[in-house]
Amino acid sequence: MERQDAEAIYEQGRDVVVAVLMRLDEQVQRLEKRVIQQDERIAVLERQLGRSSRNSSQPPSADPPRVPPRVKGPSGRAPGGQPGHEGKGRSLLEAAAVDEVVDYWPAGCGCGRLFAPGDLVAVGGPARHQVEELPVMAVTVTEHRCHHVICPGCGAQRRGELPAAVAASALGPRLQAAVVTLSVRNRISRRDVVELCEQLFNARVSVGTVDTILARVADALIVPCEDLLDRVRSASAVNMDETGWRLRGGQRAMWGAFTERHAILQITASRHDDHAKELLGGSRAIITSDRWWAYNHLPVRRRQICWSHLQRDFAFQAEGRGIEKQLGEAGLAVCADLFAAWAAFQQTGDRPELQRQIRLLQRRLKPVLREHGGKKVRYRQGRGFSRGLLNLWPALWTFARQPGVTPTNNHAERGLRGAVIYRKLSFGSQSENGEARIARLLSAHTTCRMQGRSLHEYLIQVLHANAHSEPVPLLA
Repeated sequence: MERQDAEAIYEQGRDVVVAVLMRLDEQVQRLEKRVIQQDERIAVLERQLGRSSRNSSQPPSADPPRVPPRVKGPSGRAPGGQPGHEGKGRSLLEAAAVDEVVDYWPAGCGCGRLFAPGDLVAVGGPARHQVEELPVMAVTVTEHRCHHVICPGCGAQRRGELPAAVAASALGPRLQAAVVTLSVRNRISRRDVVELCEQLFNARVSVGTVDTILARVADALIVPCEDLLDRVRSASAVNMDETGWRLRGGQRAMWGAFTERHAILQITASRHDDHAKELLGGSRAIITSDRWWAYNHLPVRRRQICWSHLQRDFAFQAEGRGIEKQLGEAGLAVCADLFAAWAAFQQTGDRPELQRQIRLLQRRLKPVLREHGGKKVRYRQGRGFSRGLLNLWPALWTFARQPGVTPTNNHAERGLRGAVIYRKLSFGSQSENGEARIARLLSAHTTCRMQGRSLHEYLIQVLHANAHSEPVPLLA
């Protein structure tokens, strides 16, 4: 009996111990899972804290104070021109471009002889020195007088009428074009434009006049901007990017589409894909962009993913730990070799050699992405990044097979840079009409810059044609 009782007590104790151990094991598993989750969260937060323009798409202006400035290391050379450097002097204008010529003759010789007028016979060409200066008053004032006449026949009084081109404004096309150039190209505030016009041109301009001129020119650019949109849509290769905008303080978006010579900018409600589709219309172009989801409606064969963005993404991964660090370092090595191959192609134009180099890089990168995109990889961010690149795999290498396509989207980012600076200085727009107008003005400015032409001279042509009801010149 006692033995049975002892065995029963033993069985009960064993069951209690097993139950306790099972509960402890479950608790340990929960704690281990929580520790893993916390480790992942800490790693993500630490890396988010370390984000900068060097490892993400955020602009350098948003870098925190702890990020050191981009400073090149010392070259070991003295500042300035180096020994053997061929200097570049100021080139002289042709004689036809000179407004005034002043001649200087020597008064005498070192031997003591003073030259008489008959001795002054030029030998060879003169030594030339040109001085460029602004006139005392840059603006000219033309008064248009409409006289009254009494008809000898009926006695009615009649007055002369101003031509429509003259009556349109109290400012001429050149001065109006200068106002727009200062506002859009140089991004000067309305009040500063008024001050500069008074000090530089001795011209009377008000803040309201500046707004009126900007609206007039923007409305005159409707047809040229429609033509720009058609040219971009019909191009074989287009760079696209988007950035933020403000409308009365609210969030908006500015989209930009760029070819080698043309730019079109549009302001929309958001950065969603419906606006990208509307901007592209029926375009069949290859689109170079970042990996923003609004471009995912495009077939991968018609896309080129920006490798500058990928390089920053790989740098972000390389700042992680363990397998993420391995992924980042492997990706950075591929980026370095890819840009070296592209630089060599720019020099030689040997596309078969470029494609051979790219095939080698593909063989190096794809196994790394497959390894880090597998289900067993613990860190989700690196896993998702790798899988995303595998899904976009053909779009990583379009530049190697398609002429006119580059491996980066730097062209679009440079095209939007002026608009971004304008937005920061002006805080965006205050009306929908203002949005449409500044988009047209920025499109014209960016296109002129890409074509190497003067925005001021082009706007003079636009204003002259508009005042005379003539076709406005296009930005072909």
